[in-house]
Amino acid sequence: MTRRELIGLAGTAALALAFAWPSAARAQQTSDPRVAGLIQAGKLRVGLFSTQFTKDAATGELKSVRVDIARALAARIGVPVVLLEHRTPLDVVQCLKSGACDVVFLPFDERAASAGDFSPPFIQSEYTMLLPAGSPVGRIADADKPGVRIAAVRGHASTMTLTGIIKQAEIVLADDEQATFELLRAGRADVFASTRQLLLKFSKTLPGSRVLAGYYGANLNRVVVPKGHAGWLAYVSEFVEEAKASGLVQKAIDRDGTFAFQVAPPGDPK
Repeated sequence: MTRRELIGLAGTAALALAFAWPSAARAQQTSDPRVAGLIQAGKLRVGLFSTQFTKDAATGELKSVRVDIARALAARIGVPVVLLEHRTPLDVVQCLKSGACDVVFLPFDERAASAGDFSPPFIQSEYTMLLPAGSPVGRIADADKPGVRIAAVRGHASTMTLTGIIKQAEIVLADDEQATFELLRAGRADVFASTRQLLLKFSKTLPGSRVLAGYYGANLNRVVVPKGHAGWLAYVSEFVEEAKASGLVQKAIDRDGTFAFQVAPPGDPK
């Protein structure tokens, strides 16, 4: 077993204890034929892109709501989790397409629709805007004016929503979150539009900046599995609904401590 898998196994065990899946139920589920392939492989490979986790500088351990959910899912199956780091959402879609990832976390949209099938949502995060010190923008509508430049991440779900509502402002795209933030920091954009979670993190590094209280949409994050695995999708969907109802998702949000997420409603609004 590799060092990364050993770390994943330790994290899985910790999350299993923290979230306390009933041992009898876990034993029953690990023999579930719907996940027989994963049990035979002996691991759950989960693809994450850069804004979906933070990394402990000393230990290299990944932390976030999605990381906790990944570990809890692996614990329920009874296998170690392997967390695979990627730079962008499109990178994790490619990981899913290539068969290198068993699971990724994305909203329901066309990016992964041809490559994967989606569980009900487990968390939701609002799309909003980060403003530099002295910005006159007070609400979302104020940003949609001629001459206003809105920085956004190319291919991100928040950007797809943004392009559907912005009529007058200019949307300036960059390839990843850090590059998009640099547009704002350097004065080449007036506003940065993305998820509240990401913008709250960047606001800490830009003195005097603020994140709008209002929002222009929401990211409903789901577990995505490769196409053609109906049993696996049913298993994951069952896990998601149990995790929401049992309080496991709320515990993961509380551990994260950013106050950027809410538990998604029961069922599937799509």
